This record gives sequence, C-alpha cells and structure tokens, in this order.
Amino acid sequence: MPAPLIILGLESSCDDTGAAVLRARACGRADILSNVVASQTDLHAAFGGVVPEIAARAHAEKLDLVVEQAMACAGLALSDIDAIAVTAGPGLIGGVLSGVMAAKGLAMGLGKPLVGVNHLAGHALTPVLTDGLAYPYLMLLVSGGHCQFLRVDGPDRFRRLGGTIDDAPGEAFDKVARLLGLPQPGGPSVEAAAQAGDPARFDLPRPLLDRPGCDLSFSGLKTAVLRVRDDLIAARSGLSEQDRADLCAGFQAAVADVLAVKSARALAGEPGLSGFAVAGGVAANRVLRARLQAVARQAGLPFVAPPLALCTDNAAMIAFAGLLAFQAGRIDDLTLSARPRWPLDDRAAPLIGSGKKGAKA
Repeated sequence: MPAPLIILGLESSCDDTGAAVLRARACGRADILSNVVASQTDLHAAFGGVVPEIAARAHAEKLDLVVEQAMACAGLALSDIDAIAVTAGPGLIGGVLSGVMAAKGLAMGLGKPLVGVNHLAGHALTPVLTDGLAYPYLMLLVSGGHCQFLRVDGPDRFRRLGGTIDDAPGEAFDKVARLLGLPQPGGPSVEAAAQAGDPARFDLPRPLLDRPGCDLSFSGLKTAVLRVRDDLIAARSGLSEQDRADLCAGFQAAVADVLAVKSARALAGEPGLSGFAVAGGVAANRVLRARLQAVARQAGLPFVAPPLALCTDNAAMIAFAGLLAFQAGRIDDLTLSARPRWPLDDRAAPLIGSGKKGAKA
C-alpha cells in the first residue's frame, strides 16, 4: 500500500506568513501535522493598517523560517514532501509574489510538483478539512478583504450567490476602530469595546436590506458611524468611553443584522445543502457567530465554524486545497504567476468592477 501523500503549504497573501504540512487520509480529508503562522501585527500597528511594502519584505524574510518550523513540528524532512502548494492569489501582490517565488525555489530544488492555490478556495474548503462537511454547502467567507456567499459543490466548483459591493466587514471593522481611536486590528478591539455598550442607542443603517438578493454593503454603515462620532464630538468636545462602547456595539449589531438576513436569503434560495459554514477572520466575532448559528438552526442545517486558527489566514487551508487539486491531477509549472485578482467564480459579474488585470475577487 503506497504511503499517504504529504504536502507543504505556503500562505503570504496579506500580513500573515504561514507554512503547514498535511498528510492525506483515505476519506478525502487530511491530518494537519503542523501549522505555523508568523504574524505581522506589530509591524503595522503604528500605521493603522497593513502597509503592502512592509508586508512583502516581512514575508520574504520569514518564509524560509516558517517552513523550517513547520517541518520541525511535523517531524519530517523536506525530502519527505510529495508536493508544494502556495497561495497564488488573490492578495497583496508583493506578498503573493514572495510566496510564489519561495514555492518555486523549493519545487525546483527538491524536484517536487508545484500547485498554485486560490486563497479564497482555501477558506471555502476549510469546513471539509476540519469537519468533513459534505458537498454542497453554503460558505460565508467574511474577512478583512473579502465577503462572499459561495455555494460549494466540489473542490473546484464554486458559485457566488452574492458579496460586498464595497468594503468587506473586516475592513469596515478596522476603519471604525481607527475612527474611534481603538488599536488595530479593529475586529477584536471593536468587539471588546462593544461588550460594555448599548447596541440600541444609535440608529445606524442596515444597508441593502431593502433590496432583494444577497449582495452586501458596509461603506455607508462606516460613514454613519463617522457622522455620529463627529456629532458627539461637536456637542461634547470629545468622546466618552461609553460613547465609544455604544458606537462599537451599534456597529457590530448592524453588521450582524445584515449578515444574518442575507445568510437566511442565501440559504432559502439553495435547496439540498448539507450545511452552512463560515470562515475568515471576522468569523471569530462571538456576536456574529451566534447570529449566524441561529440562522442555520432556523434553516434546519448544521452550522460549521472552524477553529479560530483555521478561520484566519493560514497555510493549512492552502495545503488542503492544494492537496485536493494535486489528487485531481492539477499541477502547475515554474511559469505560475502571482495574481492580485482571482475570482473563484469567474462566471459571475464583478461585484466592484474590473480593470486591465481582470475582475476583483
């Protein structure tokens, strides 16, 4: 009986440098032998957000180190690897390019196959890795850079049902945190402040709920928070801690309401689903998780939310998506390109528009 496949995954699409080693199982799943992530939070903290050039340089410095750590944690040598998977897009092009070049070097030096992976596919397939969720299922990918409803019919079969037409929720959380003088990343800061707040104090909008379909918008909600903040400052010459907490609670409640209503619509329009899954960094928010879990319960479906370490950007999900592609016979060569844009469903109309480089994710 042949030895199970071992795959190394690399992730560098934004501000986390990751490497992971997975071992295939006969049931179409895999065991995570290691999953190492080097965060860049401290590097970007002073800038109020991710600086692409700083991120790219940090990836270039850290990729070989995280690979070394991942192999050590797995108790394996590079010669034991059967294939190398890497995020080839979408993402910040400098970071994606750093990962692709590192993967090419490893593939060429070791004489191993190379598999380029769509970062969004990594997120979308995580429920199969963690919970063995059967196809088809609905995935809500909700993160700092993306927000989409995806019907997942197979490892390479994705249909987008809707998504954000402007800011992603994680981006909105970061911007609201900056508006209110809270530290980055904004998601955890806003959630922590909201615990002491009154979500009903301010009448914040729930964008696009009056329109059919599953598309979302969060830019106007962010602007509404800005206007309330400015009105409070003008009236009181500053923001109190309670003002800040109430604004955070109101903003968080509005995001939760929008995602819950749109999720219910998406589920209602897709019969025969095996479950409702959520992934991405914003999925770590406890209020949002509770609302989405309630939506799944009302639809009579299992709710799958992977552990936090596998919700945020990580290389284990890239290794798994790469493993499925490799098993299906899809292998790339050294002409693999880094792509800043790479929609999972290239048949769907662009949500935000497209340019010379193609449709955005």
